[in-house]
Amino acid sequence: MDAPDLSGRPTILVVDNTPDNLILMSDLLTGDYQVKVANGGERALAIATSDSPPDLILLDIMMPAMDGYEVCRRLKCDDRTTDIPVIFLTAKSEEEDEKKGLELGAVDYITKPISPSIVMARVKNHLALKTMADFLRDQNEFLKIEVDKRTQALVAIQDVTIQTMASLAETRDSDTGNHIRRTQFYVKAMAERLRRHPRFGWFLNDANIDMLFKSAPLHDIGKVGIPDHILLKPGRFEPHEFEIMKTHTTLGRDAIEHAEHQLGMNVEFLTMAKEIALSHQEKWDGSGYPQGLAGEAIPLSARLMAIADVYDALISRRVYKAGMPHEKAVAIIVEGRGTHFDPDMVDAFTELQNEFRAIAKRYADSDQDMAKKKEQLDRLAGAGG
Repeated sequence: MDAPDLSGRPTILVVDNTPDNLILMSDLLTGDYQVKVANGGERALAIATSDSPPDLILLDIMMPAMDGYEVCRRLKCDDRTTDIPVIFLTAKSEEEDEKKGLELGAVDYITKPISPSIVMARVKNHLALKTMADFLRDQNEFLKIEVDKRTQALVAIQDVTIQTMASLAETRDSDTGNHIRRTQFYVKAMAERLRRHPRFGWFLNDANIDMLFKSAPLHDIGKVGIPDHILLKPGRFEPHEFEIMKTHTTLGRDAIEHAEHQLGMNVEFLTMAKEIALSHQEKWDGSGYPQGLAGEAIPLSARLMAIADVYDALISRRVYKAGMPHEKAVAIIVEGRGTHFDPDMVDAFTELQNEFRAIAKRYADSDQDMAKKKEQLDRLAGAGG
């Protein structure tokens, strides 16, 4: 006669140091389940952590070398076995014994002498509960993987959106490329330094610092709306030209809002981008533009960008000017403490000035960059002539 097909049948591990008890339980269970036996704790743990672990364990308490309580404790401390249900099957019938077993993580406690029908019913019930728990755990893991995938896709879409908009600004402003990268890292450095400051810690968590870094490139997005003869002018603006140049702040905010309106909703990840685009030219004392905001009425994101933007403008060489020495740029930022800039942010800047210098060096404009800018200005001059 062929051997019975045991595939798909749950496996029960019986752990008892008494051979007669092992035989008794094997005879009882074999008709419905695959049965494995262990005559001690070490053997039980070896079977439980093998490549073919049991679906449920029937565990005696009173065993030499390692008692059932210790076996259960080790099973529940091991990620490989913690989800295997354990039923104590023991002659220890005191309430404290049962309480200890359940506290260790056992799902049930059956005293000897056993009732076969009760043992079979409880084994069946706990296997059904394990099947459901395994299903829910698998579903939760699947859902977690799906959520992670969708979250990664959403972040990628956000990054692409911001980078595309920033690239648009670069095509219009010959001074923007490395300036964008430098100011990103300036802003991030200050945000990291200020995250434990009592005025800023409530806001500067990991997620917001990451979004500040991503949003910083959009501070000059509005320059796409400024005419070439002003945007690319190699020198000081006339008063009426400066008034037009100042509109890049509102143009930037409006461009981002227009994109939101096209979607039919406000997009949370663009909130900082709008703040930075609109308000990075505001000053602490209220003398900036476009709204004349003062103090903490200026968004935190825009206050950080103000320092980053001004520092980089001061040290950067242009076709029409040399870059200012780092020390002089630092002195100008410090001089603006409490008038142009948030005082506590200036303090962070001074502490970080060597890091600012290193960032500026890492992303410095090359001679090739400067040659391209000069060529662009020459083309503009020729078109104007």
